[in-house]
Amino acid sequence: MEETVNQDQMEKFTWEQYQMFVRSTKKYSEQFRLMYPVLGLASEAGEVAGKVKKVLRDHDGAISETQVNQIVSELSDVLWYLTCVADDLNVPLEAIALFSVEKLMDRVDRGVIQGDGDDR
Repeated sequence: MEETVNQDQMEKFTWEQYQMFVRSTKKYSEQFRLMYPVLGLASEAGEVAGKVKKVLRDHDGAISETQVNQIVSELSDVLWYLTCVADDLNVPLEAIALFSVEKLMDRVDRGVIQGDGDDR
């Protein structure tokens, strides 16, 4: 039986618990494993970009609380799809987060935090 998350647990939610929760909500066919969440991730990231674009176009960059909430809603979809991709690759989210920290710390140490390129 799958565990559910209650409000008290949310305060101590770990990446592992979130990934397990997301796993219980995945409803796409195994046939589309990896492909479906990657396409969803790209789509939802585009929705985040679209919300921000409209803030720039319609509000000269001044962002309201409502717009923040809309962007957060889209970011939560990005996180769900990202988690599905990680899960379909059998990679823990925590490992991805730690990899990111190590990569960024290395870039800071080498003075290349800004700039272009995957191998900086």
